[in-house]
Amino acid sequence: MADGGTAAPRPPLPLRQDTLRGIALVCAGYAVISAGDAAVKWVVPEVGVAMAMVWRGIFGMLAVAVMVGGRGLRPKRLPLLAGRSLVHCSVTVAFYLAWFNGVQLADSYALNAVAPLVMTVLAIPLLGERVGWRRWTSTVIGFAGVLIMLQPGGELWRWESAMLLASAVGLALSRIWIRVLAASDTPQAIAFWLLAIHIPVGLLLLPVFPPPAGYMPGWDVAWALGFLGLANGVAHMLFARAFSIAPVSALASYEYTTLVWGGLLGFLVWAHVPAWTTLAGAAVVISAGLYNLHRERLRRQQALARAMAERDAPGLATDAVTAAADLPRRRDN
Repeated sequence: MADGGTAAPRPPLPLRQDTLRGIALVCAGYAVISAGDAAVKWVVPEVGVAMAMVWRGIFGMLAVAVMVGGRGLRPKRLPLLAGRSLVHCSVTVAFYLAWFNGVQLADSYALNAVAPLVMTVLAIPLLGERVGWRRWTSTVIGFAGVLIMLQPGGELWRWESAMLLASAVGLALSRIWIRVLAASDTPQAIAFWLLAIHIPVGLLLLPVFPPPAGYMPGWDVAWALGFLGLANGVAHMLFARAFSIAPVSALASYEYTTLVWGGLLGFLVWAHVPAWTTLAGAAVVISAGLYNLHRERLRRQQALARAMAERDAPGLATDAVTAAADLPRRRDN
C-alpha cells in the first residue's frame, strides 16, 4: 500500500499455470481434430454422412474408454450433457454434408470462424453479460467479413455456406455449455457421451443419408474411420480438459488455428488453395473476433484489479478503486 491509503500500481498479471496448460491443450486439440476432419472428408463420399457419424461415435467412444481405463465416464448432469451432445450432432451433420457436397476443408473452417462472434452475442442472454458499443461495432464488422466470403458468384456462394453459418450458432452454444458442464462432469465423460450420442443420431439419419458404397467399408476406409474416431476421442478430451482449467476468453482465439491446419491439409491432400475472397473475409472475421477477445480480457483484468484493491483496502472508497470500477464502463460503452 502507498501512503495515503491508495493502492500502489501493480505490474501486469502473468498468465496462470492452468491457463498456459489450457492453451497448450486446446492448441493440440485443434491440430488433432483438423487431422480427423481431413480423414472424414476423404471417406464421407463413400460411407455417407450418417454412417460417418456412426463410425465416429463407435471408434471415438471406444478410444476414450480405453484411454481412461473406463474410469470417470458416469454422467453427473445427464440432461445438460445430452442436450449439448445433440446440439453438437447438428454441427456434425452440417460439416459432413458440406464436405460430402465438395466444400473444401479451409472454406468450412473460414465460415466457422464466426463462432466466437456468435458467442459474444449469445453471452448477453445466456450469461447476462453486458456488451458495449466497441464490441458491438467489431461484431458487426466481423459479420461484414462473412459477406465478403459469400459474394455472389464466389467460391462460397452456395447453400452449404448458409448451413455452416447456422451450425456456428450450435458450436458457440456447445463452447458455452462445456464450461458449465466442467463444474460437475469429468473431461472423459463429456467427450465419451458426446461421441456416444452420434451413434443413435447417425442410425436415425440413415434413411435420409444412406451410404453410397454400402454399409461395410473397405480396409483403407476402415483405417481412416478408425483414425477419425481416435482423433475425435483425443481432441474432445483435450477440449474438455482445457475449458475446465482455463477461461474461455483465454482459449477462444486459438480456434482460428484450424484455418492454418485446414489450409495446409487441404493443399497437401486435395491441392486446394482458398479463393482470395475467402481469405480476405476470414481475415476480417478473425480480426473482429480477436478484438472482442481483447476487450473481454481487459474487462476481466480491470474487474480483478478492482477486487484486489478492495481486498487490500476494505471499506475505503479510494480514488483508485473508483477509477477501476468506472474504467470498463467508459472504455467499452
